[in-house]
Amino acid sequence: MALALVAGLLQAVSIAAPWDGQAQWWLQLLSLAVLAWMTQRERDWKSAGLAGWTFATAWLTGTFWWLFISMHVYGGLPSILAALAVVALAAFLGAYYGVACAIFKKLEPSSGWAGALLFASLWTLAELGRVVWFTGFPWGSGGYAHLEGPLSSLAPYVGVHGIGFAAALLAFGLSLLLREGTLRSWRYWLAIGGAAAGLAACNYAARPAPTAGGQPRLSVALLQGNIPQDEKFEGGTGIPVALDWYGRQIQASTAQLVVAPETALPLLPHQLPEGYLDALRTRFSNGQQAALIGIPLGSLEQGYTNSVIGLKPGAGIYRFDKHHLVPFGEFIPPLFKWFTRMMNIPLGDFNRGPIGQPTFDWHGQRLLPNICYEDLFGEELAARFTDPATAPTVFVNVSNIGWFGDSIAIDQHLQISRMRSLEFQRPMIRATNTGATVIIDHRGVVTHALPRLTRGVLTGEVEGRSAITPYAWWVSRLGLWPLWLLGALAVAAAAWRRRVNAQDASVPSPD
Repeated sequence: MALALVAGLLQAVSIAAPWDGQAQWWLQLLSLAVLAWMTQRERDWKSAGLAGWTFATAWLTGTFWWLFISMHVYGGLPSILAALAVVALAAFLGAYYGVACAIFKKLEPSSGWAGALLFASLWTLAELGRVVWFTGFPWGSGGYAHLEGPLSSLAPYVGVHGIGFAAALLAFGLSLLLREGTLRSWRYWLAIGGAAAGLAACNYAARPAPTAGGQPRLSVALLQGNIPQDEKFEGGTGIPVALDWYGRQIQASTAQLVVAPETALPLLPHQLPEGYLDALRTRFSNGQQAALIGIPLGSLEQGYTNSVIGLKPGAGIYRFDKHHLVPFGEFIPPLFKWFTRMMNIPLGDFNRGPIGQPTFDWHGQRLLPNICYEDLFGEELAARFTDPATAPTVFVNVSNIGWFGDSIAIDQHLQISRMRSLEFQRPMIRATNTGATVIIDHRGVVTHALPRLTRGVLTGEVEGRSAITPYAWWVSRLGLWPLWLLGALAVAAAAWRRRVNAQDASVPSPD
């Protein structure tokens, strides 16, 4: 259990290291190889399942421990309850991986590489379960550790979960090194050579950047207000500061597009000072400039939405409503109102916006907003990619990670955004309250950045892209079902093979 705990924590570190915030792809492979080795050596499916659950609980707790900050520091939940809530969530999600390891042990093939295929398939099914079930929370998936490694070239073809499958396959291969006789097996080294050749081919095919498709460059100004989270919604402190600073920066900007972060204006439109919103509309009613601004919308009768409004000449107010809401922070799951009543989270029960909302078209670019952790769900962003003529050319993320303090959550969220840029070969601009406010190019490289936890304006240029990647093509039409199907087929094949072997063993010998 101690080994499983340590390996799980190392898996968390691999997503974004606490010393520099960067992904460590080699550490993800090594820590997962430890789990694969442990699963093979356990005596039965129960102990294998326990090892997998312990590993995953440690990994997920070490990944999103910062939820404690939002619940205790800013939400006012007692520290012991906040800590228990984080561990309980990790333990619940970790059960997916515990079940996966138990099934592996139950069906374990005698062939090492058949075992690798089964292990990788079950690992991927567990990851997909985190995407879909119970509103979905796949934060910290193993594929995000491979932004800089050799597997990153797979992103435009199979996405982060396909990368996770490949990583699990390689990790299991590493675990085979501890099997007796493995190092002397020519088949093992042939498979290793084939894997290396495959990775080299993917790198060769994916590295050249796609053509720009005639997209013009767009100058942008990204605002980072750095309003303390414990003051952000307070009438005597954060609200007047936010209205004054963001108002002045939006009015003074000379960029073609100015972007203010999630709930930059922390009041509903009818609560704003008289004439405030009208002055912004007038500012962008003519000329060559536009704005995207985070603001809550709605009413008590109709419900509220976490939204972005767009202002540009010659058009009415553009509106984008957040679709994928955060449990407990933005909506209250059934039977949990008692829990959220213990926390002080303003505007904590929003309505959902639809999937596939229109883009904000400006200066030849089709800009697709996403709010906070919506960029975690690439399959939902892909809904706009079925028609190349209307597909987004630039992603725009507006966030407020201030809920989680100066923690690794800022770095982890940046890695998520970079992975979306890699998968879709689209630049992403990010305007946040406390960081990371950055410009990411279509290769997933950060080209401009503001220091975190500072107040400032990031200026630069972004060049949209129009080419459709293979991943964008198939996930926009099929969602994640191909990965579900391939994983299920591999498990079914292993179960059938085990049944055949059991029947053969039960047939009496002719002697």
